Amino acid sequence: MVKIHEIELDDFYAIKRPYNGSAETGGDALVQDLNVWYNTGDIAFVITSTALMLLMIPGIGLFYSGLARRKSALSLMFLSILALAVTTVQWFVWGYSLSFSRTANAFIGDLSNAGFQSVLARPSIGGDSIPDLLFAVYEGMLSALTVTLAVGAAAERGRVLPAIAFMFVWATLVYDPIACWTWNPAGWSFRMGGLDYAGGTPVHIASGAAALAYSMMLGPRRGHGTHELNFRPHNVAHIVIGTVFLWFGWFGFNAGSTLAANLRAVLAVVVTHLAACVGGLTWCLMDYRVERKWSAVGFCSGVVAGLVAITPGSGYVPVWAAIPFGILGASSANLATRLKFTLGIDDALDIFAVHGVAGFMGNICTALFALNQVVALDGPSAGSSRDGIAGGWLNGHWIQIAYQLAGSFAGLAYSFIVSCAILAALDRIPGCRLRATDEAEVAGMDAAEMGEFAYDYVALTRELLLVPGEENGGSDGTAVCDPFSRPSAMAARHSQWFSGRRELLQADDGGYHVKPARARLGSEGTIISRC
Repeated sequence: MVKIHEIELDDFYAIKRPYNGSAETGGDALVQDLNVWYNTGDIAFVITSTALMLLMIPGIGLFYSGLARRKSALSLMFLSILALAVTTVQWFVWGYSLSFSRTANAFIGDLSNAGFQSVLARPSIGGDSIPDLLFAVYEGMLSALTVTLAVGAAAERGRVLPAIAFMFVWATLVYDPIACWTWNPAGWSFRMGGLDYAGGTPVHIASGAAALAYSMMLGPRRGHGTHELNFRPHNVAHIVIGTVFLWFGWFGFNAGSTLAANLRAVLAVVVTHLAACVGGLTWCLMDYRVERKWSAVGFCSGVVAGLVAITPGSGYVPVWAAIPFGILGASSANLATRLKFTLGIDDALDIFAVHGVAGFMGNICTALFALNQVVALDGPSAGSSRDGIAGGWLNGHWIQIAYQLAGSFAGLAYSFIVSCAILAALDRIPGCRLRATDEAEVAGMDAAEMGEFAYDYVALTRELLLVPGEENGGSDGTAVCDPFSRPSAMAARHSQWFSGRRELLQADDGGYHVKPARARLGSEGTIISRC
């Protein structure tokens, strides 16, 4: 007890001891100052990086929805934000503990940190300049991002309920073990000497292999390989906007993996941006060589492939190395888009090509261009569990290519096999059939699974309206009820609205001539025209 002029200072101030960073629980905030151990700049940087990564989730949703047909656009955006929610809960329950517990074995962790137990202010396993809780939140965003990438394989024919179950189970059985053996100091790949700075194997190879498995287990989309299925993206603007979100968020993805605000993080930002630019140009030029047309979709795909490729090496390679990363990542992914035809697997959004193949190429390039001098840029923020490398071929460390290949093939095979097993098991559970019915697929996942649309005007002009005299339709062109879209009332309202405006829509005053869209009806009154 401290007194000055008979006044007890404890009545006004809580005098705390500095936290020494050794307590398993992270110390007692009532008697210890838990903040003095950490670098506030590093904390602010990692919080910002986590927020940047959050923007990547809607970016993926926009990118995927733009590539798909309009009648399934909303369901893909919805799956993206669902993946964020489901995986965050899984990460809190036991995901973080299975990946980064300090008592992990070479393959997976235990439940010592389940429910974020003892996860607060203890120095993180990734670096001692930030607390364990912040590290857990940052890595949780990586987990959510990975699951979001994988479930895009459900595009246009996968049901939502089994996809939700897949998210939780896949994160537990696939992502967590791969993250553990790659990044946990106890993991076999980490101990062997494998280099993966931000997620070449746990994020991209794992999600790409899972998407390939999901596409295979679902089977091809209705009309795949025929003129019935139009492969053109329905909204290129969505693809461009989604790419910008991803590009922006990727700075937090790669630079944030430094877990410190230092020169190494700055270098990660520079190589990330340069690889994205080179990748976009490479893919765009490859498409132009064949089509003689400039493609915004091709450029955006190349940007993402370049970003994927640089991910494992972003904190290990010099600036100039970003150029071969971008070229090799984008070109390999571009060529790999043909694999789905060779394998006979309808990977609708080319997730395996852009993430699996480009991620694999990024791991190989990391072995070639990793430089131990780059790691030294950590400076005074050293203390990360990812420090101290022998380098790659630039340092004459020739065995590094074997380490990279071992980690890459292990992640690819493990993710694909376990994903197939998970999906096969889910498909046998009553009510969890993976694939939607033919009728639902024709109507679109937005209508069949959600009863909502990304664009309500599409439902008005393409799905609920008939031209006068159309077979099975009303003589005045009113709508026939689609059983999947909040049916009777909605169709009736649209029909009533349209009947009073038909003359206006068909009026041709020398400007734009608009007529109701023609639709072909099935035997039960469902609309089966492609849209």
